Amino acid sequence: MAGVQVTRADQREDFRRLVRAELPRLYAIARSLVGADAEDAVQDCMVKAFERLDQVRDPAASAAWLRSILVNSCRDRGRARARQPVPVDWGEAEDFSLYRKIAYEDPFPYSDSLHLDFLQGFGREDVHAVLLRLPEIYRVPLVLVYMHGFLTKETAAILQVPLGTVLARLHRGRKLFEKQMWDYAEENGLLKEGVR
Repeated sequence: MAGVQVTRADQREDFRRLVRAELPRLYAIARSLVGADAEDAVQDCMVKAFERLDQVRDPAASAAWLRSILVNSCRDRGRARARQPVPVDWGEAEDFSLYRKIAYEDPFPYSDSLHLDFLQGFGREDVHAVLLRLPEIYRVPLVLVYMHGFLTKETAAILQVPLGTVLARLHRGRKLFEKQMWDYAEENGLLKEGVR
């Protein structure tokens, strides 16, 4: 009986070390995925992980296991918030090109670097606001791959979907992100006057 208690104590100590090492990254991922609900999502993740602590067989994979639980916790929060998927007008989004739109609209007529001037108008909080406008199904892969450096196959494993599905969601997510960037810039005065 004493051997079991020591093993459980060792598991708990390993869990504490894992959490200390991963907590900054977990919060960063959660903030990107659920915004203001990040602390609650991380807390949900910790509770679920601690309850399933005996499932960890390979200590080298425990960080990835913890991040998978976090992503699922964030997804659960998103599903609870909005049971209906956000309808997306794919005709408009698929045909949209931020590059062409900036060149055609010419929001900075005296600029030699239109696209850089456009992008420099966005602060970190603006990019975060645009991300939060995207439906979760596209936002999650974008955040994991482009903001947190996961490989697409790692993202597929975390989301438990085929690699092709992740690639399609990344493509559509990028197109939606571009469109939302332009819309956000118009709504928040990041473009010169007279541009629509």
